[in-house]
Amino acid sequence: MSAEQAVDGPVRTVHVPFWRQTKWEARFAFALFVAPMVIGLTIFTFIPIVWGFLLSFSEARNTLSLGEFVGFQNYIDMMSDREFRKSLVTIVIFTAFIVPLTYGLSLLLAMLVNTAGFGRPFFRTVFFIPTAISYVIASLVWRMGIFSGVPSGVANMLLYSLGIDEVIAWIGTPDPPWHWLVLVTCRLWLQVGFYMIIFLAGLQEIDQTLYEAAYVDGARAGWTTFRTITLPMLANTSVAVLILNFIAAFQAFDEFYNILGGTMATAGNITLARPPLIYLYQVAIGQQDFGRGTAGAFILTFGIIVVTLVQGRILGFGSRR
Repeated sequence: MSAEQAVDGPVRTVHVPFWRQTKWEARFAFALFVAPMVIGLTIFTFIPIVWGFLLSFSEARNTLSLGEFVGFQNYIDMMSDREFRKSLVTIVIFTAFIVPLTYGLSLLLAMLVNTAGFGRPFFRTVFFIPTAISYVIASLVWRMGIFSGVPSGVANMLLYSLGIDEVIAWIGTPDPPWHWLVLVTCRLWLQVGFYMIIFLAGLQEIDQTLYEAAYVDGARAGWTTFRTITLPMLANTSVAVLILNFIAAFQAFDEFYNILGGTMATAGNITLARPPLIYLYQVAIGQQDFGRGTAGAFILTFGIIVVTLVQGRILGFGSRR
């Protein structure tokens, strides 16, 4: 060390902020790429949310303009509406069916595909293909083809091959409520492949030495290793699947509308199982009561947020495991 360095002391490092280090060309390029997304979110997401929230506090009938301020009256009216409460019960029933079934089937398929050898890419693709199909198209196939309610329908032909001669009207009978079978199977076919891919990614992240150590200790492949290794290691993946599935279930619209409430012979069956989004659509678009419609939408959104937060808290979403 020289004498000058000893006198001057240690050299101080000056931290320059990121926006000063970056050249203006890089900042311009960043803004250019981000601007379309920000503008799109502002126009098509943020502004409609804010405007809808304002409409929920006004008397907005036959117009999207802000009317007379009514405070929380629209929210009170919706919570007092028997049909709206009935729609909430409907979606709770649908969620109670679809969430555990989707979880179990998607996990089962993921484990089967993960253990497949040469055919793993083939099976992964086959099970994932329904995810790319429109909910509307699948609903029409379920209503007009599989569960059409005529002797030539796939479901009735299958029953006939099993020795059951009865022709079942799957959609139009309130007792027994066969329409729930149609709705649940349609949603299962459409979304199980998506959650299978999520579970498959989680399975491939499990350290295989854990299974080898278990086998050395005398554990057998099957239920024992699944209960003690696979399921605990998939804890975070399971929580994510359950939360995403719950949110998607509460947003159900397409299969209910196209199977029960379309424009064909089954159009009058929508009252058999009408979820909140369809009822709010009828209130806002059909009755042109945008104040009550938006108020009901925010009630549903608030319920989804609260239940999601509680569910994540109970299941330990985001905690270290």
